[in-house]
Amino acid sequence: MGILTHGWRAVRRRPVPAVAATATLVAVTVAAGTAAFSGDADRTAAPAATVRVDRGEVTSAVAATGSVQPAANRGLAFTAAGTVTEVRVRPGADVTVGQVLAVLDDGEAHAEVTRAVQSLASARAALDDLDAEEEPDTPACVTSPVSATRKDGAGGAAAAATAGDTARTTPSGDTGSPAPSPEPDQPSPSATRSATPTPTGSSAAPVKPSPSGTGKGPAATATAPASAGPRGCPTEPGGSGPGGNVTGADPLLRAHQQVTAAQLALAEAQDRLAGTTITAPVAGRVLSVAGPVGTRVSGGARFVELAVVDGMRVTATFPEADAGQIAVGQTATVTPAGRSGTELDAEVVQVDPVGTSDGQVVRFGVRLALDDAPDDLLIGQSAAVRVRIATVADVLRVPAGAVEVRPDGSGTVLPAGAAEPRAVVIGVRGDQFVEIRSGLSEGDLLLATG
Repeated sequence: MGILTHGWRAVRRRPVPAVAATATLVAVTVAAGTAAFSGDADRTAAPAATVRVDRGEVTSAVAATGSVQPAANRGLAFTAAGTVTEVRVRPGADVTVGQVLAVLDDGEAHAEVTRAVQSLASARAALDDLDAEEEPDTPACVTSPVSATRKDGAGGAAAAATAGDTARTTPSGDTGSPAPSPEPDQPSPSATRSATPTPTGSSAAPVKPSPSGTGKGPAATATAPASAGPRGCPTEPGGSGPGGNVTGADPLLRAHQQVTAAQLALAEAQDRLAGTTITAPVAGRVLSVAGPVGTRVSGGARFVELAVVDGMRVTATFPEADAGQIAVGQTATVTPAGRSGTELDAEVVQVDPVGTSDGQVVRFGVRLALDDAPDDLLIGQSAAVRVRIATVADVLRVPAGAVEVRPDGSGTVLPAGAAEPRAVVIGVRGDQFVEIRSGLSEGDLLLATG
């Protein structure tokens, strides 16, 4: 019995391990602290933030990312073909108006101008020689009896009548045979007509008009006007060329034509000579040069690309939902990349009428002109663009986080101390503030829900 009692006492006196006792104590302490903290947090929860309704400006805007572009690009080319002998600029260089940019070998162009000058001098000398010749009394041209009749006037009528008698008395096709003499007792037809007096004055019988509307006979022939051809030669009906039925071309006219052709050839040669040098038509910045010295180029091929940096612009693309609100004349701000604290004023100058699809969204290009672009602005530099759609001033407004906007465009707010939200009529919605048109008063306190 004593042995058992001794064993029990030994078990009771066995010490508890220190690690187990420590773990138990820590667990109890943490549980008690957590319970105490939870109770204190429930009793000391901070109230929700409140905002006050005030008056001010509200601006609605849309934003996108764009890039800086020059106002215009000018492609400059040689107008003559040849080998480049000088390249005086590099990409990125700023140039002034009239500055020489590149030069071609102009030896052939100079020779062409010299030949054209000599040809023009020869043509003018030939024209001067013709002008110096004395004008002959009789034009050196061949005219028909009709033109001779027109020159003789009334006296030419008799010649025309004689020609008509000869045609009637001579059989057609009988050349070289004498005409038969009239009978002794009968006067010749020509003598009879010559003895007949010609009516004059008001007693003259009118000449019957021909079916074509022109009179026939001596009187009609005598009064028909004769137009002068070149160098005084008359022009006949049916004649070809400026002088009608004139044998050969007029030397004076041909000389004038040669002078005109030589002048045109000289002007073209001088243009090609001037085209062996490329000069800057406007002030700008060189974007690219097509080749180094020794490059063989053809006339009209672009060699220098020049950007007009006076009046830099920004191009950006907006999704169709935003682009529909953008219009020419709206103001904007542009923040170039790397200049977070810089806002450049700009204005919308163009909205593309046709959009492009990237597979998911249709986007429209917008071009903006910078009011005062800095000189160190880089072409192609990215920039954040913000276009102002609408701006209202001195209106009731609340922070955007205090208004819940519904899909139908209406809104609700939660006044401080109220259990239920209140419906309000909203106006312009900006990034920071929302216009309140009715439902609130200046000074009202609202709970900020966002």
